[in-house]
This record gives sequence, C-alpha cells and structure tokens, in this order.
Amino acid sequence: MKKTLLTLTLLASLSACNVIDSASINQQAALSYRKAMTEASQHKMVDTTSATAKRVQHVFQRLVPYADAANRTGQAFQWEMTVIRSDELNAWAMPGGKMAVYTGIVEKLKLTDDELAAIIGHEMTHALLEHSKKEANRNVGLNIGAQLGTSILAAATGVDGNLIGLGMGLATDLGVDKPFSRSAEREADIGGLYLMAQAGYNPEAAISVWQKMNQHDNNNHAINKILSTHPSNNNRMDLLRKELPKVMPMYRQALARGG
Repeated sequence: MKKTLLTLTLLASLSACNVIDSASINQQAALSYRKAMTEASQHKMVDTTSATAKRVQHVFQRLVPYADAANRTGQAFQWEMTVIRSDELNAWAMPGGKMAVYTGIVEKLKLTDDELAAIIGHEMTHALLEHSKKEANRNVGLNIGAQLGTSILAAATGVDGNLIGLGMGLATDLGVDKPFSRSAEREADIGGLYLMAQAGYNPEAAISVWQKMNQHDNNNHAINKILSTHPSNNNRMDLLRKELPKVMPMYRQALARGG
C-alpha cells in the first residue's frame, strides 16, 4: 500500500542521545494512535458495525497469535485494529501493533478474507520488523530536517484527507511523504505471506491482491519503477510466486489442524 509518515512526539531524552528505542517508539505510537482514533471517532469515521468492519476484525484476530509468535523486538505488542470508513485504498500499522484498515480497500477491490489476510499480514510485518524505528533512527543519525525537532516518524499508509486536519501532524518532508524502501516492502510481502499461511489463509491470495491492484493502478511502467520507492506490482507478484513453495506446506498444515 502507499505509505505516508505520521509525526510522533519523541521524548526529550531520546532526542538528546539520538537513539530511538523500541519501548519508547511503541509508547509514543500508542499515544498518537489513541488521539487520532478518538478524533476519527468524533468525526464518525470509525466503523465498528458494518460487515466489512466485522470481517477485518475477524481476520485480524486470527492473525494476532502468529504475529505474536514472530515478534523478535523484545517488546510485547498490544495489537489493536481500527476500521476507518473511507473510500481510500489503505491500510497501515504503527510501531507496537496499532493498526488501521480503510473500508475502501476492502470494498473497492472486493477483497476475499484470504486477500485481506495478505494485506493485514503485510502491515503487521512492517511493525514486527520495526521498519519505522529503523527509518527514524537513520534520519535522526543523519540529522535530516530541522523541522523534525524532537519528533520521530512512524510509518502509516496514506491518511485520509479528512483525518489530516485532525491534528495527526503529518510530516511533509524528509523528503518525507515517502513510503518504506523497496527492501522493506519486499520483507513485509514475504513476512505477510508466512503469517497468513500459518493462520490458514491461502497464500496464493497475496498474488491476487496485486492483480486487483494492477486493475486499479498499474504501476509497472518503466518510469514508475525508476521513481517509485515501492516495487512494481508485477515485481511483487514475481517475488510472492517464488516464495509460495515454502509457505504452501504451512497452509496445508494449518488446514489440517482446523486453522
């Protein structure tokens, strides 16, 4: 999914030593998430009752135990999912497991539960591999952007325009409204594939997600490959196809145990 960066307040002590640790970034992400979701709720953008919202929560809860088992960060995640009523094709995960899925991506792409598991697993992997913390520490170390001050950057996917004005504080440049690196996106694609297989969701659906994305937004042209920090949709599908033989046995095992 396309990524936008949320600005979170960094503790003064972290700013002084130029190191962002997992516990602190998770704590700050949780505070920012709570504020943003409270404001979204006040604007009646939080969906808890629709069939889409119930499906998202069901798939999410089924993936959580496997995400917990994959956690090597040294910090227990307090996973939380909010479904945002928006036409935007979007999903994101903040440090520590605070997540959101936008109804637009489910409804416009007509996602199956398996495809939804691929998207949620992908975003979970970003959090589990601490891509936000690595990016934030890199930027602090390079001292890029005086405008960041004592802020850290946590990854989130394109925040709906209605939310941007709700005090969520989007960073504007690092050159900053950028997604994760291609390598991080590939890691998230593969990690999500393993999570969904372990939870009993068909990994082949991770490929059909990108086939549907191609129909919505084909980013496979040469100029896009050069300029985009994301892999092209076709490159993602090639990567996932190569990985399928490794994860299909996990999927079959999950089915056998009733997963």
